[in-house]
Amino acid sequence: MGVVSGLVLFAVIWFMTFLIALPIRVQTQGDLKSIVPGTHAGAPEHHHLKKKALWTTFAALILWGIIAGIILSEWISVDDIERWLHPAAVSGTNG
Repeated sequence: MGVVSGLVLFAVIWFMTFLIALPIRVQTQGDLKSIVPGTHAGAPEHHHLKKKALWTTFAALILWGIIAGIILSEWISVDDIERWLHPAAVSGTNG
């Protein structure tokens, strides 16, 4: 895995983790009973984006380290994944 591939893998993991973390602990205007006229009651009032970005970075670094380690050690290869996804095609039988 090259440097660019490692950065792309980290970016994908970071954004996926961030999208999972976004709805956690969000306090909406409806929850706080302070709805601003012209806005939806589900609009976030306290979203904690900085804290979520930091936790996402920490979690993404751990996940990236595990996944990059698996890729670099070739513990699981592309051939293994092909065998798991298409066992009939690899074994040569059509069924």
